[in-house]
Amino acid sequence: MRRLRNVYRLGIKELWGLWHDKVLLVVIVWVFTGGIYVVARATSQELHNAPIAIVDEDDSSLSVRITQSFYGPYFKTPRRIASYEMDPALNAGRFIFVLDIPPDFEHDVLAGRQPDIQVNIDATMMSQAYIGASYIQNIIAGAVREFVQRRRGAAATPVELAVRVKFNPNLTSSWFGSVMEIINNITLLSILLAGAALVRERERGTLEHLLVMPIAAVEILVAKIWSMGFVVVTAVALSLAFVVRGALGVPLAGSVPLFLSGALLQFYATSCIGVFLGTISRNMPQLGLSMILVILPLEILSGSISPRESMPELVQDIMQLAPTTHFVSLAQAILYRGAGFSLVWPNFVAMAAIGAGFFLLALALFRRSLAKAR
Repeated sequence: MRRLRNVYRLGIKELWGLWHDKVLLVVIVWVFTGGIYVVARATSQELHNAPIAIVDEDDSSLSVRITQSFYGPYFKTPRRIASYEMDPALNAGRFIFVLDIPPDFEHDVLAGRQPDIQVNIDATMMSQAYIGASYIQNIIAGAVREFVQRRRGAAATPVELAVRVKFNPNLTSSWFGSVMEIINNITLLSILLAGAALVRERERGTLEHLLVMPIAAVEILVAKIWSMGFVVVTAVALSLAFVVRGALGVPLAGSVPLFLSGALLQFYATSCIGVFLGTISRNMPQLGLSMILVILPLEILSGSISPRESMPELVQDIMQLAPTTHFVSLAQAILYRGAGFSLVWPNFVAMAAIGAGFFLLALALFRRSLAKAR
């Protein structure tokens, strides 16, 4: 009971220390509110209100039909410009797409020739440019086909594809991006808070106060983990309720308490990495630089940004030792596909085992650093 009281009181001390660190509080609030909203809305993978202009050098009924085929929500109303305005407009960033319909375009189409339409794209808008090019190709092909056939509808094909999209029927990228950003922020804050707590003790000289008290190293470590874990998991729960479900309107198919249990395990594992970094770092700048080397692989190679199946097998095997890999798989299964504990328990076991390994490593290094300080 004495050890539990020590852990509880040391945890309360950490919470008070965090309360007085206003900059860190602002960071926590931002990453779980505005940070998630901005990333979910700004990283849209759909074409939405793309500005487009058309240089119509044919001025025929077919060119007019093509012009009228571009409308919202994919494109803004096309603006007709002269050919000499095309390059200045692209250079100024007023349009992402500019179509140049050549003279005698309709005549060449009806004569059975295959005339070209020049599509100029501002590729500085990378995602919009890549998606918009295929949209434009399909829209122009459909408009020309309808004009030649004098009727609407595509030609019959020997095989018909019946596409069924599960879990995200409209392919809305914000549904995916918001939850993945929460996962990335949990990893970021767990390492940052745990590491910063140790560095802050060293910089303020309070670590020496702890050394003269009858407190074990494991009590100090557990207190830092439970207190910061309480803050992060509470922030995640509020973010899911008010930002993901409320502001972004993302439907969560599975059990939120089950996901929060996984988030707590993820924090436990990654905060031990933060303790390890905080032990070997002498100050906050060193901690920040070392975090970059750890966080980027954990986030990029975990499957939250790109599918793990597209990575080399060696990278996939190595990342099985990272808790973020199992947490991403667990979160996607629970929140997107409504999986229960019977399906995700292997991820829980893997995260608990990885967390225990990191905890023992961090504890051994922390004890050695305390012994040197004495």
